[in-house]
Amino acid sequence: MSRIGKLPIAILDGVTVEIKDNVVTVKGPKATLTQEYAKNVTVEVKDNHIYVTRNDETTESNMNQGLYRQLIHNMVTGVKDGFKKTLTVKGVGYKLNKQGENKLVMSLGLSHPVEFVADEGITFDVPDNNTIVVKGADKQLVGAVAAKIKALRPVEPYHGYGIRYADEVVILKAGKAAGKKKK
Repeated sequence: MSRIGKLPIAILDGVTVEIKDNVVTVKGPKATLTQEYAKNVTVEVKDNHIYVTRNDETTESNMNQGLYRQLIHNMVTGVKDGFKKTLTVKGVGYKLNKQGENKLVMSLGLSHPVEFVADEGITFDVPDNNTIVVKGADKQLVGAVAAKIKALRPVEPYHGYGIRYADEVVILKAGKAAGKKKK
């Protein structure tokens, strides 16, 4: 029994949902998203709610019910409110500059500035020199772009220099204990 899959999805104000040929299309003020779903589940709209039900009682149907229910829920939330990931940059001389709506130029301690152009549907905010906010309607795309930016300069374990998520906890390693004599 999928506990998540049984929950109905409330359709928010300003959001329209269309289901046709195993494809769910969700339109809202921020974007239009589509998701194809498996044939062993059924998606239907009743009384301003979306219901995802299984066609049979197999384990795969059970898994797909919960999966597609959550994907559709993320679509409904994303086209109305959007998603965001916040990244922080720590390091001597590390700086961020935003050029245009979807281009970042970063100084990350390398011999050259690193330019990063976002995918369609993603925007950047740079509130200060050390913070990046990745915004978009597609939760998967926001997470993927944030992970690509984070991979440009992974966190160094001794000083903590690099790019990390704002809520990420980095445990630093102890440095070399120089000058101590053993007895």
